[in-house]
Amino acid sequence: MSDEKAIALRGEAGEIALAEATAVLAMVQNVDRRGRLADLIAAIEDGEVQGESAQALEELLVLGLQTGRLRALYGPAGEQAALKTYRRLPGGRELSESAKEVSQALSSLAGLTLEGVSLSAVGPGAYSLNLVVEGRELSVRLDRSGARINSIVA
Repeated sequence: MSDEKAIALRGEAGEIALAEATAVLAMVQNVDRRGRLADLIAAIEDGEVQGESAQALEELLVLGLQTGRLRALYGPAGEQAALKTYRRLPGGRELSESAKEVSQALSSLAGLTLEGVSLSAVGPGAYSLNLVVEGRELSVRLDRSGARINSIVA
């Protein structure tokens, strides 16, 4: 087990996690992956995940959220329950923190005159938001790793 804090799974979040893990287990043939999913199912049934089980749940939720499967099967409320769980997992916490850091940096621009804004694609699922504010240029990178300040030119 990891030193990380266990994440409790109750109610709809637990039901969705259990249903998804069970559905994927039924499709997986690889013995190692089946074992990992079986461990995840046991952890969900115990009501909390941590360590390897938390990592497996995070991967499962990312796949279900990105493909739209969770919304399609469980509706908007189910998707929101899954998102709430994801934000409590390590990858979700990292994304939330990166967004918070960028928001703090951008808030320093409040009240200044926006002179230009552009968005460019830099790769699959990766974008650069460029702002020109009173002669200063700020570039924000947006991708699966999160949001981060890419460059600041004064």
